[in-house]
Amino acid sequence: MTSGAPAVPLEALVDPARPITYGIVVPGPDIPDGVPYVRVVDMQEGTVRLEQLRRTTPEIAHSYRRSALAEGDLLVSIRGHVGRTAFVPKAAEGANLTQDTARVAILPTVDRRYVRWFIESPAARWWMTQHTKGVAVTGINLGDLRKLPVPLPLLADQRRIADILDKADAIRRKRKEAIALTEDLLRSAFLDMFGDPVTNPKGWPVKPLEDVLNHLDAGWSANGDARPRAEDEYGVLKISAVTSGIFRPDEHKAVSASAIDRELVTPRRGDLLFSRANTRELVAATCLVERDEARLFLPDKLWRVVPRADFATAPYLRFLLAHDRFRSELTKTATGTSGSMLNVSMEKLRGLRGPFPPIGQQEKFAALVWRSLDARAKHESAHETTETLFNSLVARTFSGGLFA
Repeated sequence: MTSGAPAVPLEALVDPARPITYGIVVPGPDIPDGVPYVRVVDMQEGTVRLEQLRRTTPEIAHSYRRSALAEGDLLVSIRGHVGRTAFVPKAAEGANLTQDTARVAILPTVDRRYVRWFIESPAARWWMTQHTKGVAVTGINLGDLRKLPVPLPLLADQRRIADILDKADAIRRKRKEAIALTEDLLRSAFLDMFGDPVTNPKGWPVKPLEDVLNHLDAGWSANGDARPRAEDEYGVLKISAVTSGIFRPDEHKAVSASAIDRELVTPRRGDLLFSRANTRELVAATCLVERDEARLFLPDKLWRVVPRADFATAPYLRFLLAHDRFRSELTKTATGTSGSMLNVSMEKLRGLRGPFPPIGQQEKFAALVWRSLDARAKHESAHETTETLFNSLVARTFSGGLFA
């Protein structure tokens, strides 16, 4: 139904009493009792993440009323991730914006959901890309954003389109939520089977990790190109391949086969990987490798942790080291003068003491972990298909292909 619909500039769909504007806040130290403001990073999944909001002083935001937010306002990022959108929830009313985000107060005679989905569409993204400026950080100015041509079918058709896309988006999100729940469920299973590893309420024997580890394998930080490897190349993993707690083999840099002059530590299914260097929040991150990756290899900032088969399993160690309170005991020992990059030494990791239940108990947990991870892999594959179909649906909707 967008095929042949007249296009009007975005500005024509906005309440004239509250014209399109951006914020005034320059991010700085968080002020607990200050004025909240929304950054681009706070805009996730079409809404504002309230738990992430930072605050600035009333003095800095003395004129924040110019861009103060109301429930239902549409936010559009205009720098960096140009075109990301979110609606303002009631709890964020009165908040301000940074200069990276625009407020768009849609008139009640237009379906604001329809406008949001159009701005998220490839057609709108392409138009905005053609009007972005800048080198290091690209952005679109308000003058151009106001001119964004929006196809405007009848209100009934706008609502029909928005309803269809909302339902498709809900399916996509449910798949994503199911994937995210795997980690939470396994953490709960770990605590149920073994108890808190810091207080050790079940009285498991406590040992230093060096007693249960066979060896630690450090990688090699080869120089690589910031792109996916070609079929005849290798890839050196980045720290980000581990930091989410899920092994991400696509997080690597390409390395020419001719540059390889040594034996490599390649990730294999069942391996436990450990990040020895990162920020305080991310150092000591771990993940399990879910499939062999013969053309990838570890850098020196990632270690392969190999337990003794008669004392520990990799899945047990993974969730032991990932436990917040237990992990904090390790990160306290991290060295480094900068908060942006801290290091854990092999000596400190080996010396860390923890509870170790009988190997039979650990193996039961390991079996549960691998069943869950294999199921998650299937969910992720289905989610990728859902994402592709959803993106195609949005593209066809606003190119006229779906409702023509």
